Amino acid sequence: MTTYAVTGHMDLTDETVGLVRDALREVFATHTEGELVGVSCIAAGADSIFAEELLAVGGRLIVVLPSRDYRQAKVKPEHAPTFDRLVAAAAEVVVMPHENANRQAYEAANAELLRRGDRLVAVWDGTPSSGKGGGTADTVELAQAEGLAVDVVWPEGAARRG
Repeated sequence: MTTYAVTGHMDLTDETVGLVRDALREVFATHTEGELVGVSCIAAGADSIFAEELLAVGGRLIVVLPSRDYRQAKVKPEHAPTFDRLVAAAAEVVVMPHENANRQAYEAANAELLRRGDRLVAVWDGTPSSGKGGGTADTVELAQAEGLAVDVVWPEGAARRG
């Protein structure tokens, strides 16, 4: 069994979503031994795309929510149906012991992802850390420091909004 954790950008362009879906299918197609398990915070963008593609190939989804108020405080109305569907489809939902969604809660959730994962899939354009903590680059750096294998997914032609 291999457990894949995910980190990635939320602000993918519409065209990039399709490219990332295809690339994630390729990552999952290389999995040949035992059960396929994925761990995701199911935020909009890369996290949810990862979760959807994992479920589409019969993988088992573990959702890690950064805080008790994450759904109410941070999930935007346009993402709420996807978020709720993924929570309902998850084999396990872990809520970190934080009341409020903030940088500390995100860092704790990322640490939990890495603790549970054997590999990290990073939907990442290579942009360095902002220095605020809890972002994609920070999670990649932490995974590398912990000796976790990191699979960067950033297909040719991929872009972020803005």
